[in-house]
Amino acid sequence: MTSRLLAQATSWITTAAVRHGDSLPDELMRRLSLTRRSALGLLRQLEAAQWLVRSGSPRHPGWRPGPLRQMVQTYALDGLMEDEPWAQDYAPFLALQPNVARLAQHAFSELLNNAIDHSGGSAVTVSVRQTAMHLQMLVSDDGCGLFERIARHHRIDDPQLAMFELAKGKLTTQPDQHSGHGLHVTTRLADFFHVHANHQAFQRSGEQARWSRSRPVERMGTSVYLAIALDTPRTLDDVLRSCSVERGYTFDSTVVPLRLLLGENIGLESRAQAKRVASRLPSFRRAEIDFSGIADIGHGFADELFRVFERQHPALQVVPTGMAPRVGAMVDSIRSAA
Repeated sequence: MTSRLLAQATSWITTAAVRHGDSLPDELMRRLSLTRRSALGLLRQLEAAQWLVRSGSPRHPGWRPGPLRQMVQTYALDGLMEDEPWAQDYAPFLALQPNVARLAQHAFSELLNNAIDHSGGSAVTVSVRQTAMHLQMLVSDDGCGLFERIARHHRIDDPQLAMFELAKGKLTTQPDQHSGHGLHVTTRLADFFHVHANHQAFQRSGEQARWSRSRPVERMGTSVYLAIALDTPRTLDDVLRSCSVERGYTFDSTVVPLRLLLGENIGLESRAQAKRVASRLPSFRRAEIDFSGIADIGHGFADELFRVFERQHPALQVVPTGMAPRVGAMVDSIRSAA
């Protein structure tokens, strides 16, 4: 049995096992034009690889999905409603704890809605895979690309700066219809988040959930991959409340990942860079300025952000975090002299 057939079958074997568990050899024969002997051989391979679990008796066997599960579908974007695919094509075939199922549904809906409303494309392909440890999701559209869309509407031509603004939250290309919370919340509910668009790629991962650049895939449109640990205690309520200063869903707290401003031979020195960091922060009540991975900063940058900007916006809590010793010393010197 070729590996090509095995790989081909994994994209639909989960749904087939649910719908045709007692007649799965016939389904494989029909879909792949196999003999019964070859179909039974492929089923044994799928069992060994943990895509299927055999049940029933030797004379009357049946099959059900195993620990590994996968569903892949392509949809035309015109007229697509983001709630229907999850309810019909994905949720019935997964085995998730309630909190993980809620996180997954929210992420799925947000990513699919972004493709429908923002991509300008014609189709989207969604792959959802459950492994022994994670739920993985890949949503890929054939539109103009996320960073091209932001460049058109916000005049941010540098994809790294566009990702920096997206990471803050409250950035949308359709302010009359969207608040800009969707992608921001989705990045926080995942254990690993990866976005590819316009020959650029960024990821948020690790225990500290830090942003960094990564190697892009060479394709048109936008592709977003995320993974959620199956044993996470995190709930959607936890994630939503983490975006708020007080209990509730006010979305008035943000984390600003300064590492996304760094490039080769580029440090944080100027007042212009500080103004870029401060841009749109007055729309929040609390802003954590994450200095992780930054060894030092310039006096002008620190003075603009921690003296000039703070004086102009006294109601905003500006909280530096992840500071290296030299960064902390500079921030303390600015604030003590203010």
